[in-house]
Amino acid sequence: IEDTAFYRWHRLSSLNEVGGDPEHFGVSPEELMAFVVRTAGTWPLTMTTLTTHDTKRAEDVRARLAVLSERPDAWHAWLRTAQELARPYRSAPLDGATEYLLWQTVVGAWPLTPDRLQGYATKAVREAKLHTGWTQVDETYEAAVAAFVSGVFSDPDLAAHVERWLDDTASATRAVVLGQKLLQLVLPGVPDVYQGTEVVDLTLVDPDNRRPVHVADLSARLARVDAGGASDDDLDRLDDEKLLVTSRALRLRREHPEWFVGPEATVSHVPTDDEHAFAVARGDHTGDHVVAVVTRLPSSLDGWADATVAVPAGTWSDVLSGATHTSAGTLPIGAVLATRPVSLLVRTLV
Repeated sequence: IEDTAFYRWHRLSSLNEVGGDPEHFGVSPEELMAFVVRTAGTWPLTMTTLTTHDTKRAEDVRARLAVLSERPDAWHAWLRTAQELARPYRSAPLDGATEYLLWQTVVGAWPLTPDRLQGYATKAVREAKLHTGWTQVDETYEAAVAAFVSGVFSDPDLAAHVERWLDDTASATRAVVLGQKLLQLVLPGVPDVYQGTEVVDLTLVDPDNRRPVHVADLSARLARVDAGGASDDDLDRLDDEKLLVTSRALRLRREHPEWFVGPEATVSHVPTDDEHAFAVARGDHTGDHVVAVVTRLPSSLDGWADATVAVPAGTWSDVLSGATHTSAGTLPIGAVLATRPVSLLVRTLV
């Protein structure tokens, strides 16, 4: 299924993940919490992860494609323009399904090198086994795929078209990248941060996701983030934010393991009155001590207006921004998420 069907059927390729079900496009907060409670009760020390050595696409490639699913009309228009721009590079052997997979891959993993996309394309069409394969290579078909990939990278108008899409969706992508990472790190289970995914990871299926990790660079970036430094480059800035979320959540788990693992650790849904916000609490028998708030369905979010999150009474400090909030039972979401689309609140005074 995963190594043949998933390379043939890719209406939304981010769903074609190891252990995934491409017919299941998403879950409601209620479905997620039912799964979370079941995990806490039956398998509290299971590994939680977003990327492994075996994922078809890294977590942040899938984040970009999740945003695509929220903007079907805009994506349709973008795709038609891309197809027209790429007309000179398309020859008869290239089928529409493969071309569509390549466009999703381009917007999911850009910027990437021609060699990386060529390697991915070759693996994808051989795994699909429809036009070529590992044991019966169709050189004419594979040459058509390679020519298309080369043409996409050689055309500055196509590159600009891709970058416009990424610019238009950058804010929503940021919310998904940070939100899914924070949830992975605070929900029940033992989180695994696959090599290099402390920052934005736009790798594809192996061997692309097994390239060396520059640990010294990550260490230097963490030191800069800890010191309050920030990058001026958009992608670098998101790298910094993801590293901030990862480091702060993991440090909190290290300082207070009793809130996250063990027989007394608790997890509960924190109600919000806006469908665009999801919140969850962790704690122990003495009460809730951590509340994580994330933004969901960011593409259709116009603003928070008077929306609130039902944070238990007390004084709460956001370990990501340093902001302090005093709750009498609720907090305005606009204030909680004023700095970034996620918040990690820790109770400082009851």
